[in-house]
Amino acid sequence: MLDLGEIRKNIDGIDRQLVSLFEERMRLTSQVAEYKIETGKKVLDPERERQKLEAIKSLVEKEDNKHPIADLFSQIMANSRKGQYMLLEKMGQTLREPYEAVDEIKKEGAKVVYQGVAGAYAYAAMLDYFGEDVDNFNVPTWKDAMEAVKEGKADYAVLPIENSTTGSITAVYDLLQEYNNYIVAEVYVKVEHVLMGLKGTDLSKVTTVYSHAQGLTQCESFLESHKDWQQISQPNTAVAAKKIFEDKDNSHVAIASKEAAKLYGLEILKTDIADEANNTTRFVIVSKTRTFVKNAKKTSIVFECVNEPGSLYNLLSHIIYNGLNMTKIESRPIEGRQWEFRFFVDIEGNINDQRVMNALRGIEEESRSIRLLGNY
Repeated sequence: MLDLGEIRKNIDGIDRQLVSLFEERMRLTSQVAEYKIETGKKVLDPERERQKLEAIKSLVEKEDNKHPIADLFSQIMANSRKGQYMLLEKMGQTLREPYEAVDEIKKEGAKVVYQGVAGAYAYAAMLDYFGEDVDNFNVPTWKDAMEAVKEGKADYAVLPIENSTTGSITAVYDLLQEYNNYIVAEVYVKVEHVLMGLKGTDLSKVTTVYSHAQGLTQCESFLESHKDWQQISQPNTAVAAKKIFEDKDNSHVAIASKEAAKLYGLEILKTDIADEANNTTRFVIVSKTRTFVKNAKKTSIVFECVNEPGSLYNLLSHIIYNGLNMTKIESRPIEGRQWEFRFFVDIEGNINDQRVMNALRGIEEESRSIRLLGNY
């Protein structure tokens, strides 16, 4: 009968040898790193690693062990690279573009653009962040808002990026990739949808309801009890309220905020119609200047990886290796490249945090491309 205690003892002995050999290997790879730094050679040499893995697999006798040994050594080499990236950053050989670190985002005298009309949730987010007296103007689309910032017509744009009920607003993620603008702050606005119409509206005679597409989705349960109503989406909820005010049709209603109802003189017909009571939308404040507050706690990036097994895992491992918390990942298709994606990632940490610097350096070295979207 096998002696389990003796087997475990032998395993422990082998583990001690492996640890000792691992530490010796890492010591030698640090010397390789110093050589690469002195000579300007890149840390990652894919062909060298491929050859190394093939050579290691050839040393294994049992076929079933070839894949596990390749996986083990892939991780060992990956950890070696991560150590080299840390050394590069510590020696000041960073790949980061310059930016301005400020104590706080300048709000006084700022001109701000938002999508929609007064009374929209984006309007509320703007007032929440910049104050009631902010110089502002509105545009029809999110793209128009980004364009206004790019052209210098506005210092900042307020854009919705995520809702706690319906998830990410993918069109805004695409715009963050398209434009060379930066996230400098974020604002959370509680979404409290109400049903509104002209004074004296009879719900039994309503034929049509207007709102933003997400507003309609977020009130799906309520609208299930009014299946005969035609649902028509609008650019945002406040535009829907404004349309009711302008059309003067008692058979039409809108789903929007209490503020929008008040602004356009509409009667609130029903409250608490959203599926989720704690429905919240996250808005980002975007600027064309590469300016970040010194005490920023979140870093947002977007990167592309090669379409190969394990490539995304390998890039995300830089975040894990440096002990960072990834709070968000969003994939978006890359135009013109079928079944290839770019990934938007939020990480807890400041851009000057050594761990963040190391993680971003590793992703930059090993991805097809990476861009810093903001530190806020």
